[in-house]
Amino acid sequence: MKIVKLGRVQYQPTLEAMQAFTAARQAHTADELWICEHPPTFTEGISSRSQHLLATVDIPIVRTDRGGQITYHGPGQVVAYPLVDLRRSGYFVKEYVFRIEEALIRSLGVWGVTGHRVRGAPGIYVRPEDPGAHSRLTPSSAGAAPDFSGLGKIAALGIKVSRHCTYHGVALNVGMDLAPFELINPCGYAGLRTVDLSTIGVTIAWEEAAAQLAARLQSALSP
Repeated sequence: MKIVKLGRVQYQPTLEAMQAFTAARQAHTADELWICEHPPTFTEGISSRSQHLLATVDIPIVRTDRGGQITYHGPGQVVAYPLVDLRRSGYFVKEYVFRIEEALIRSLGVWGVTGHRVRGAPGIYVRPEDPGAHSRLTPSSAGAAPDFSGLGKIAALGIKVSRHCTYHGVALNVGMDLAPFELINPCGYAGLRTVDLSTIGVTIAWEEAAAQLAARLQSALSP
């Protein structure tokens, strides 16, 4: 998988570039992993509902074709877009999501932070009051609403699959202004707390966080 470092780029042109790459790729086209950062932008998934935007905002809102609800991108957040041919890689969408989450968990582990999955709520969560704790979360029963007690969301995930090929991806909060998250129900969950690495005591340069996540995604998404 080729890693492409885009730097800080506008969201809409990047989305259009991903769509064009995916539409044009052939069976022999190499997978790529785009790493970037966006200026302040709210993005809505295909199932997003207007009530999850809680206030009038002067930040651009972009409607997208990814799954999920509304989220926020901004400076200090590492955004990774894996452009993967799942048919060639040999695994299905559910495992693809699992592999992305595993790369996030392993990246957080480098900094002594324990990442957690929550049933029914894609993404990775941490215990802000005890980010290095290894005790398991209390499992929720199948069909029950996700339980975010004592948790903060540190990484959001939203994907699109077209002709067995993926785009969109994952966002890891490193050191950012978290105030815009208070203007939405993040990923459609009222009251869900959003955190970043700096909030839980990890001070790290954006470039280092990006390199760690890129390397682990490159490994986790191998065939």
